[in-house]
Amino acid sequence: MKEEIIRNIIKDHNGKLGGLISILQEIQNKYNYLPEKALRLIAAETRFPLTDIYGAATFYKTFSLKPKGKHLILVCTGTACHVRDTFNIVGEFETQLGIQAGNTTADNELTLETVNCLGACALGPIAVVDGHYFSNVNKPMVAEIIAKARAGLDWVDIQTDQRIFPVEVSCPHCNHSLIDKNHYIDGYPSIHVTAAFNDKHGWLRLSCLYGSYSVEHEHEIPQDEIVHFFCPHCNAELTAVEACPACGAATVPMSVKGGGNIYVCSRRGCKGHMLDLDEDIN
Repeated sequence: MKEEIIRNIIKDHNGKLGGLISILQEIQNKYNYLPEKALRLIAAETRFPLTDIYGAATFYKTFSLKPKGKHLILVCTGTACHVRDTFNIVGEFETQLGIQAGNTTADNELTLETVNCLGACALGPIAVVDGHYFSNVNKPMVAEIIAKARAGLDWVDIQTDQRIFPVEVSCPHCNHSLIDKNHYIDGYPSIHVTAAFNDKHGWLRLSCLYGSYSVEHEHEIPQDEIVHFFCPHCNAELTAVEACPACGAATVPMSVKGGGNIYVCSRRGCKGHMLDLDEDIN
């Protein structure tokens, strides 16, 4: 941890509405957890008592006081998943990993956490590995999910992976379709939005295949950069209150044809995404 980086983060947010949470979020995003030295430095540089800082850091699920593993496994324990036996699935993950939920394996490879909702209630029980969703999870699937987590899930075969499927989306504000039939990605019409970061502003197109991370953009976007998305038709910013389950950054909402929403992480390089479909969709 570099103190100068922490001081610059504090300077950027101190005195602003929600300043403490913003400071903690940026430090969490930078280091993947909140180092104790960082919390003490916040207390020293601001008027916030250390007890209040610690209270905020332990109250919000997106914050962690311990370093996380290379790969993050999230298991939903919300109501819809609970009634489908998710706690036995959590127990199976704990047994096979040799850790309790909220901890990291001794080799620092895998962190296991539970969350109240992952936004895909109709598909529960749900487990998410580095932003990749596994639906209708049962105990026999746990070993395979852990093996895939250790191997890494950044590469997927869009032709054969059954978790990859096309979605048709529209702006949640003006309801105008975001599908661009003149620009294809992964062999399908792409999703067209406007992207802004730093002083850059231009088009960005995403694959319409849920589970694919193919993207094309007018301006090169630095790794870990937070990008603001806008509808190219009504120019409204696409932002949601739901935080990314993988990194805690803001998510970008889009309405799914037939009912429901899809949320993608606004951080460049993060694979976090959520699909929340209406339960009565066939």
